[in-house]
Amino acid sequence: MRLLFKQCLINEVQHLIQDYIHTLSSPFDSFLEEHILNSTFYVILDKLTEAGYYAIHQNQLLTQFYIQPMYLKHAQELFSQVIENHAVKSLFVPTCDELFVSLALDKDYSITKQAYFFQDSHLTIPENNLLKGDCFIPATLDDLVPIQQMCGDFLDQYEKRIANGELFSYYRGSLLLGIGVLEQSKMLNGLASIGMYTNEAYRKQGIGRNIILKLKQWCYDHELKPVCGCWYYNGASKSTLESAGMITKTRLLNLSVNRK
Repeated sequence: MRLLFKQCLINEVQHLIQDYIHTLSSPFDSFLEEHILNSTFYVILDKLTEAGYYAIHQNQLLTQFYIQPMYLKHAQELFSQVIENHAVKSLFVPTCDELFVSLALDKDYSITKQAYFFQDSHLTIPENNLLKGDCFIPATLDDLVPIQQMCGDFLDQYEKRIANGELFSYYRGSLLLGIGVLEQSKMLNGLASIGMYTNEAYRKQGIGRNIILKLKQWCYDHELKPVCGCWYYNGASKSTLESAGMITKTRLLNLSVNRK
């Protein structure tokens, strides 16, 4: 089946993106979202009818592939055309996207496990009494230099993130022990990705866990659902998130296209 692939702006396929989101079995975090939003979007047209859309990051990474139900019988063919027409080198495939996973597995591509995606278990996790005197507040520009010195290249655009209300400071007296990160989703309504960084000299004391607990509460106080993620091979972060009541059933896969 020969359909037209046409480059477009993301807002031109926003209605299709919402249809796609409703097919997901679980949410994804800001790491994948950032790659999607920085991708080039294409609409798949059957004359004047929209059959679906896809998105490619930096001309080589396929981050989205969605086909409308009435065109699903053509999904394998269309997927192959996208891979070949754009010389796609790799794919970011969240396991909550059944169609994308299935089409990628059809190809026998090489699979690398990229990340875990977490949701809240809603279990009651008590705060450590020894940490109740610590101070967790929105970061201000007064915190900029200490945060940069502590975190280094853990994040980018620290000043902008502080201005946007995305960073929180965790102090014990005048000592900065860590930061919390919160990014409201631009694609998934009512969701926020949360994360933390703990001062290296004070790790394994429950500080990271406490930061996640406080970020979770901040989300619920502001009618947001917390989600988070971590690199698949970062066992320390995974343990910290799980100790704060976050659970994972979703993975992000990085698939490499095998070309002869």
